[in-house]
Amino acid sequence: MDQIYYVGYDALHPEDFRYDIPEGFPNYLLVITTTPALFQVNGSISEYPAHTAVLYPPNHSIWYGAAGKPYGNHWLRFTSDESFVTDFPQPAVPFSICDPEYFHNLFQLLTWETSQLASSSRISKDAGIITRQRDFGLEHHEPGSMAPDLIVSQLIRILFYKLHNELLSTQHIFHDHELLALRRKISANPQYPWSITDMAERLHISAGHLQLIYRQKFNISCMDDVIHFRLFKAKDLLAFTTQSIAEIAMQCGYNNTEHFCRQFRQHIGISPGQFRKNISAQKNKL
Repeated sequence: MDQIYYVGYDALHPEDFRYDIPEGFPNYLLVITTTPALFQVNGSISEYPAHTAVLYPPNHSIWYGAAGKPYGNHWLRFTSDESFVTDFPQPAVPFSICDPEYFHNLFQLLTWETSQLASSSRISKDAGIITRQRDFGLEHHEPGSMAPDLIVSQLIRILFYKLHNELLSTQHIFHDHELLALRRKISANPQYPWSITDMAERLHISAGHLQLIYRQKFNISCMDDVIHFRLFKAKDLLAFTTQSIAEIAMQCGYNNTEHFCRQFRQHIGISPGQFRKNISAQKNKL
């Protein structure tokens, strides 16, 4: 069952606009921008391009605003128990949409159809916006007139099916770029205390989803890749420096030398000390 509380399209706000609701709302808020905007995700504020969508679930903190210029958006506040809403795969994280005109038309239709339900004088209608007074419920159609309700529900269903499709298409492009960037950071800094949780937060996705797409992309798990790059660096330091094995272990992200030696032997087949001796012997033959 769906119930709309607020819906609007083509809203425009001044360049200093900020929307800050730390405790969120008891219902869903869907926002689709028509201009560049600032969004706060995991405590960090970043600028996102025009035609960005975000679904805030009930009681989730909300922060977004203008990015130095007038800010525009479409928005929808509503309740729903439909699985395509409750199980939305990327809540409270902005993502790009590729067909802004389609969404504009959907929000326009939702506003028009919702206005048919707002027959009470306690409901105000103005410039593409339907608002519910805080102390009154939305008074629906007259008995026997079910069409407007059904149309609104179908429009919400279409809206979310389209959002799902847009999310899947943009995720593929976005994650390819972001995964490559993440792997470059790991290879350049394998000594960092990398964890699945940390890597997932960098991409704003769940840890389980990260592990799935990382293996699909690189044919190795993300943590095995961290080990791969740590040992690659260790082999380089063993071959071309005179640093002790304990020093090398620390430089490669190991706080425990024994753990480093055990993992080195497990993956390389010999101990770090034997690896260094073999490299030294090869150099002497040249």
